[in-house]
Amino acid sequence: MSTQHAGADPLPSEEHHEGAFRPMTELINARSARDIDIARGGPHYGEFIEQVRGLMDRARLACPTDELAIETIDLLKQLNDKLDAAVVDEWSAPTWTRIDLPARGNITLPPFLVDRADRDGVDARLTFRTFHLGGNAAAHGGQIAAGFDDLLGMAAAVHAGAVTRTASLTVDYRSVTPLNTELTLHAWAERQEGRKVFVRATLHDGDRLCAEAHGLFIVLNPGQA
Repeated sequence: MSTQHAGADPLPSEEHHEGAFRPMTELINARSARDIDIARGGPHYGEFIEQVRGLMDRARLACPTDELAIETIDLLKQLNDKLDAAVVDEWSAPTWTRIDLPARGNITLPPFLVDRADRDGVDARLTFRTFHLGGNAAAHGGQIAAGFDDLLGMAAAVHAGAVTRTASLTVDYRSVTPLNTELTLHAWAERQEGRKVFVRATLHDGDRLCAEAHGLFIVLNPGQA
């Protein structure tokens, strides 16, 4: 395991937060205070993630010749061997602390930028790339759900001031969601009943509604996973 950037604050650890979930409210507070820690991953991490996203985009539509496939496989094997030396545990990885980067640097999510996050809701700009293709130049429904899930979770956590876990999520697809277009997503908590946080969200391409979602998130009890 790599010890790169070991001088950075080692928290949060698995024991740092109840349920071993990321402290979303702490990240939002850090953003508001402009106390953004980019130590994990270092100053080149954003470009590293962008190049990985670019590879994913190309792989989604690539139809390589045998020669190119063999050459690329060899290069990817070499690259994976190099990256093995940099793999750390999930609590030390940069991919959820880097709030200076789209989707916090998490390549498993469609990239988004958060413009506002407070108890009244979350406003974000989200782009589905070629990698997120479902068919006919439209974003895959599962990728849309992933975007909703992350940002609804953010809205629930900030509203409740606590760590939450998804209990249910329903997505209604209203029109085609385009690729490589900056979309607007608004998520908010409708109400909270004890540990239950009821949330909603909309996704728009300009004035056109692409999809909307509603869900239920549960505030975790101390020590609950």
